Amino acid sequence: MSKALFICLFSFLIADGSVAQVTTPPVADTVRIIHIIRGLRERGIRIDSVTQLETLAGQTILSEGKTIFESDSVVYNSHLSTIESFGNVHINDADTLNIYAQYLKYVGNDRIAYLKKNVRLSDRKGTLTTNELEYNLRTGIGTYKNGGKVINGKTILTSNEGTYFSDFKEIHFKNNVRITGPDNNVTADSLIYNTETEKVTLTGPTTIKNKQGIIYTTEGTYDLKTGDAFFGSRTLMKDSSGRTYQADRIAIDKKSEITELEGNAVIKDSANGMIVLGGQIYLDTRTNAFRATKKPVMIIRREKDSTYISADTLFSGITAREKKLPVATKIDSSRRLKKSADTTAMLTRSMAKDSIELDTLRKTKVVNLSSDTTVRFFLAFHHVRIFNDSLQSVCDSLFYSDQDSIFRLFRDPVIWSSKSQVTGDTIYLFTKNKKAERLYVFNSGMIINKTKAGRYNQMAGKTVNAYLMDGSINYVRVKGSPAESIYYKLDDDSSFVGMNRATGDVIDLYFIKEELNKVTFVNNVKGTLFPMHQIREEQNFLKNFNWQEKRRPKNKLELFE
Repeated sequence: MSKALFICLFSFLIADGSVAQVTTPPVADTVRIIHIIRGLRERGIRIDSVTQLETLAGQTILSEGKTIFESDSVVYNSHLSTIESFGNVHINDADTLNIYAQYLKYVGNDRIAYLKKNVRLSDRKGTLTTNELEYNLRTGIGTYKNGGKVINGKTILTSNEGTYFSDFKEIHFKNNVRITGPDNNVTADSLIYNTETEKVTLTGPTTIKNKQGIIYTTEGTYDLKTGDAFFGSRTLMKDSSGRTYQADRIAIDKKSEITELEGNAVIKDSANGMIVLGGQIYLDTRTNAFRATKKPVMIIRREKDSTYISADTLFSGITAREKKLPVATKIDSSRRLKKSADTTAMLTRSMAKDSIELDTLRKTKVVNLSSDTTVRFFLAFHHVRIFNDSLQSVCDSLFYSDQDSIFRLFRDPVIWSSKSQVTGDTIYLFTKNKKAERLYVFNSGMIINKTKAGRYNQMAGKTVNAYLMDGSINYVRVKGSPAESIYYKLDDDSSFVGMNRATGDVIDLYFIKEELNKVTFVNNVKGTLFPMHQIREEQNFLKNFNWQEKRRPKNKLELFE
């Protein structure tokens, strides 16, 4: 720019006090044009032969393309294409982003703005505040390294460092990240926040606290607006009651209050001594109802003898106690898991009808409930296996209720205790303090006791009542019309005397140290004692005899296979 042209331009500014244009000469093959739109007072300062400074004061306005710079005063270096602004700085970038500060240094050739003192960046959705910000107008990327805060509605995010990407409306927070909102408090090492969608992408160790509990994770996405979330990398959750939930992947649907745990999923309820494992678990967070699939196992913990239960599907829920309400109907009306890929509620309802109603058709008893509070129940269906050190069992399906602490086993149930096997159409296992106390078998009940010599004592009847002590059968009463028995009598030297085949209305069995010690008959007793050498092969077994040792779980590890 010639000296004459500069003088003319300066005179025009003094006269009009508002509009002028300065063209920046080329620097490194890059041309930047900065327009002086307004300046109430202006003067030029020559530094050397090539450096000329323009100073403007009083509500200054400059522009570069679609970017507007406002401030109280400004120093413009046309040779270097730099702006230094002071007081009430405002940058408006294409009417989509606004930055406010008290100081600005702008390098036009690089299009980088360095802002200090009470810096605010707003993209119409959220507002970033910090004391120092570097913002690249070419890339739309802003960076702070000395602490910053974002306010978006009622949500406040803070961190020591951060990078803002205007194209994506994202802020990458790093180092001592905190989110405070009406429903959640988040602390993290690093995360990404989208000011438009209000979604958080977790990229490091993170803790989320809310009314429901605490979540520990290292990766995932979290919608602060809806509460929906997806977490990976072995996330751990703790609810307000102390239960913990862990899985390789966890998805939360806040509206339906359904949480899905997938991949080595674990629910641990220490207060009630229960652990549930499975490849996939759906959880209703309102009621803590759950459905576990993909090789699920439930562990009911006791100090010396924990119980392991496996099945194709495990389900637990709650229902209201009502007077004289059949179990099948009660379960059917209690479905709370209302959303999953394959409709959890429908599956559970179908199972409940299949197993419980079948029992009702056989005229078994229903559960009579008497109060207006709630009952937690548990279902296991298809290929059920149970193991603890003193008792093992298999069946097709199982139902348990906290109302009476009874395990109900349906469809070909078998229970083993030491050398004894109990079978029947349906078996009830009564427990107290998680310890088995009594077995009740109705319809086609049979107990088989294997002797040391490989013979089988057998008692069959309509019902079987077996009482346990320390996990082993102590006393059994078999009733029928009549009840039948095959019993191998022993002499004082524990040698077989013969086989007693008898019937009676009632048969009582007494055990000592897990061995059948005595058998007594009550009412209408008929029987024959056969010497051992006179017993024909077909006389060794009652009708429907079936020793099912191959189905018996041998150890707890089998249930995890």
